[in-house]
Amino acid sequence: MARCYSVPVPNRHPSIPHLWLVSDARNDAVLEQAMARLPRASGVIFRHHHLSDGPRKARFRAISRIARRRGHLVVLAADVATARRWGADGAYGAPARLAQGPALLRLVTVHSHQELAAAHRARANAVLISPVFATRSHPGGKSLGVLRFHLLAAHARVPVIALGGMTRATARRLHTTRWAAIDGLSGESDKSPTA
Repeated sequence: MARCYSVPVPNRHPSIPHLWLVSDARNDAVLEQAMARLPRASGVIFRHHHLSDGPRKARFRAISRIARRRGHLVVLAADVATARRWGADGAYGAPARLAQGPALLRLVTVHSHQELAAAHRARANAVLISPVFATRSHPGGKSLGVLRFHLLAAHARVPVIALGGMTRATARRLHTTRWAAIDGLSGESDKSPTA
């Protein structure tokens, strides 16, 4: 019976990268090295909420230059108008935050069927279904697991990116090629819980 949930999520939008490195205070010191290890044309989600506006914008510009030299897309955790103003390739966040604004790549985080429907209304180009597995970002938090991830992903009308506890090993376990991580793509062991 478990085999019926091991079908890979279809690749209906090949222009959406398969791997996404998510920036955070935890991986800032190794961010450049992590981007260099990503396959060309991967994605970087720039969060860096630990910085105030000026330093955050300066760090975003530095990371964007490096990422673009490697052919990576750079998406800013912000509303769509701010992402466009900063020169990002897209915006990342909750459906309500991304529902308005100019045409730009939208990556929307979802945790439930209700949020998935809201992501569709917000013109999401892809959804990050989270958290699939236990993460360091939210210790003790409830995760979806393989079955609930696939049940939710089956209702998505856009590409699905797995987030939460993702490493190369958990991506294989999940039977997906599209995934995002903080630690799992920053040089941490595949055996440790990641974000």
